[in-house]
Amino acid sequence: MSGFRVHVSDVERLIDDAVIAEYRQRGYWRSPKLIDDATIARLRVAHERLWSGQFDRPIPSQYGPPKPPADPGDLRQLCNAYWLSDEIRRVVTSPVLGAIGARLMDVPAVRLWHDQAVHKPGAGARGVTGKPSVGWHQDFGYWQCASTTNMCTAWIALQDTDLNNGGMRTIVGSHRWGLVPESNNFWSQTLDGDAERFAKLAKGEWSDEPCVLKAGEASFHHALTFHGSGPNFTDQPRMCVIAHMMPGDTTYRAGRQVHPNLVFLGPDAHDGQPFAGPFWPVLWPAA
Repeated sequence: MSGFRVHVSDVERLIDDAVIAEYRQRGYWRSPKLIDDATIARLRVAHERLWSGQFDRPIPSQYGPPKPPADPGDLRQLCNAYWLSDEIRRVVTSPVLGAIGARLMDVPAVRLWHDQAVHKPGAGARGVTGKPSVGWHQDFGYWQCASTTNMCTAWIALQDTDLNNGGMRTIVGSHRWGLVPESNNFWSQTLDGDAERFAKLAKGEWSDEPCVLKAGEASFHHALTFHGSGPNFTDQPRMCVIAHMMPGDTTYRAGRQVHPNLVFLGPDAHDGQPFAGPFWPVLWPAA
């Protein structure tokens, strides 16, 4: 059972010309409900198992096993969570996500660049209002070793998500600015000051739009689209799983920013080497 309410045969109808035009114009698109309720419940359990040190597989990825934060109110992030959680693996390697990504990126094949499990604790019960936030950033700010900016992120909500519980905020049209300096800014806690700084650097209109999602819905955004999120003011955690997708022929750009994925290219990695093989699984076309 896939857990998806959409079959791969439905994707061409779902991602029609109007959706593609919206994604290209605005830099992101909000989907209808993709994940069924039973799978959402299992993914929330998978989250809690990760943070409590319960794993389905014995070997963590290059990011290591998740570690309890020094402050229980801090943001929790695990990249390549699918190495340790079978439930997360089933979702982030789904051909449904791959087929959607292929339509939005306009490519024939899609691989997983990496995934994330992100858990933003609720601050309401503790009376904390300043953190944790996710700073304004462009995903490609971290991925400059990749040969293309035409990469796409699927951000899947595991509960109803809005500004009250720290939902994502997206800067509409910012993917057309190109790569902005210092946009690898995920861990910043100064959203307002950073917004002013990035708007000046980009010389673009800073159009901050809440990305309001129901549980099981997803936001698909371009790798250059600025996004971030504020604190979770509720007493419940805000959880999501994220699949970062790339065209199947993406290659290594040598001499750029280091990224943990580069270790899988081996000690003799060279410019133009494909990101291929089991560390970047094929999502589309389906096997």
